[in-house]
Amino acid sequence: MRYSLLIVLSLLTGSLLRGQNAREIVRKAEDNARGKTSTATMDITTVRPKWTRTMEIKAWMKGTDYALLLVKSPAKDKGTAFLKRKKEVWNWLPSLERTIKLPPSMMSQSWMGTDFANDDLVKESSLVDDYEQTLLGTEKQGDSLCYKIQMIPKPEAAVIWGKIILWITQKEFLQLRAEFYDESGGLVNTMVSSDVKKIGGRLLPTRLEMTPADKKGHQTVIEYKNLEFDKPIADSFFTTGNMTKVQ
Repeated sequence: MRYSLLIVLSLLTGSLLRGQNAREIVRKAEDNARGKTSTATMDITTVRPKWTRTMEIKAWMKGTDYALLLVKSPAKDKGTAFLKRKKEVWNWLPSLERTIKLPPSMMSQSWMGTDFANDDLVKESSLVDDYEQTLLGTEKQGDSLCYKIQMIPKPEAAVIWGKIILWITQKEFLQLRAEFYDESGGLVNTMVSSDVKKIGGRLLPTRLEMTPADKKGHQTVIEYKNLEFDKPIADSFFTTGNMTKVQ
């Protein structure tokens, strides 16, 4: 009996450690890609069977609570801005001279006609806090050995995905692949990260490709052009009033 009890305790302890390790792996990957603050310029190219469109975006982020995204081009979208303040998300439309508060139901909708959802870009949800992480094992992505981690949303979390599976490198904690599933377990999108190089003083993937599972010829590519980390940004920068002024 004592021997059996030791085995059970050992299995339970191992399970708890695996859960804790998976959470820490995801946290390290997020911290590595985010920093205390970040300022980025990027091109987002939406590919469709009959057309392709590229937008230039500037983004400011502070921790997990604040984000501001500004469309710099093309001309017809220039000045459009998105703001996240904690759990509130706002959209400034210069053509209408109007600021709209986005309800949680809109976070799953396409961001500016791309294959990314509003939540993917503005990041209302948190991979660390809103999901339970489980280490499934290890698997190679290209030449890199990765942790394979399953993410299941917590019952109370207001998230848009039924499940996410991440591949994070063991050496540098870089997220190289993510699969996004709906509540029925169907694969919706796959994101592959590549072109790993030094940017902003950190080794990071600089190209992200989001590909829908059921839409042939559809893809959205994010290419980082510049990235700066840990430059002080005041909380007061992230206001609805500033959405109309940032350049």
